[in-house]
Amino acid sequence: MKQTLINEIVLKMVSYLNNAQIEKLQEVLHNTFAKYSISEDTSQEEKIKTDYVELFLSAKRVEGCSEKTLKYYKSTIGSLLDNLHKEIKHIETDDVRKYLTDYQAKKNSSKVTIDNIRRILSSFFSWLEDENYILKSPVRRIHKIKTSTIIKETYSDEELELMRDNCKELRDLAIIDMLASTGMRIGEMVLLNRNDINFKERECIVFGKGSKERVVYFDARTKIHLQDYLKCRLDDTPALFVSLKSPHKRITIGGVETRLREYGKQLNINKVHPHKFRRTLATMAIDKGMPIEQLQRLLGHSKIDTTLQYAMVKQSNVKIAHRKYIG
Repeated sequence: MKQTLINEIVLKMVSYLNNAQIEKLQEVLHNTFAKYSISEDTSQEEKIKTDYVELFLSAKRVEGCSEKTLKYYKSTIGSLLDNLHKEIKHIETDDVRKYLTDYQAKKNSSKVTIDNIRRILSSFFSWLEDENYILKSPVRRIHKIKTSTIIKETYSDEELELMRDNCKELRDLAIIDMLASTGMRIGEMVLLNRNDINFKERECIVFGKGSKERVVYFDARTKIHLQDYLKCRLDDTPALFVSLKSPHKRITIGGVETRLREYGKQLNINKVHPHKFRRTLATMAIDKGMPIEQLQRLLGHSKIDTTLQYAMVKQSNVKIAHRKYIG
């Protein structure tokens, strides 16, 4: 209780004092309160709780975070708060450490998952600190969790051709070509409308994460297959890709994922999913010498580190480069 009072007093004074003065104030308060016994007064004002999570989510919404991301933030932070049964101002570093350790043991989660949780909690508590709702983030001393680098699979040229050759529907062929040649996210593709496509320039504008617009480009094969698909359409739905059955509604992310999984099972291709096309394009681009800055722009990444995670350089090219530059 004493520590809570000290924290609240310091928080109210933090905008008026420098760091040295804050430290001195804390010292004086500790020495003064040590002489007294303090009991908790649960007045009506004390019972009023501020919904810090909603305030944080509102701030992130203004910054452009998608509703899907906000939902993930809310569930992650809510899980911690439900587990600890503590007011946010009273949460300490050891509480968060124990929560992460127990979560990993209970769920058998990977280090990547635990670090994602740590990162979200760090963002939340850092925001509370910046807004002067708390004195110091309890996650500040919990460092990034080291994770092993896993080389994720990409499609081979043979696998891509096998999928194309076995497409039973023009729509599916156009979808595969669109994903393979543009490297766009599946969420971006399903939002496209017919009038978004510029066939003359072989390009289209997509809305990426954070509602950011960017131009993506497709090849001549994609153009032909996309035009063939649109010519056979009898519906007047504005969506670029629609369901095969009437009333031909805009196709969903789940619909594309299910369709691709079926092709993978049929053709015995391992892990067929939309995001693998994006990773394949990134790896192919790096392999053929595309500058990483241009690839970053093409994929719509805000940080170049994200782009580097997508692009896996082939070992054969490392060997060729070694002979070329080193001998």
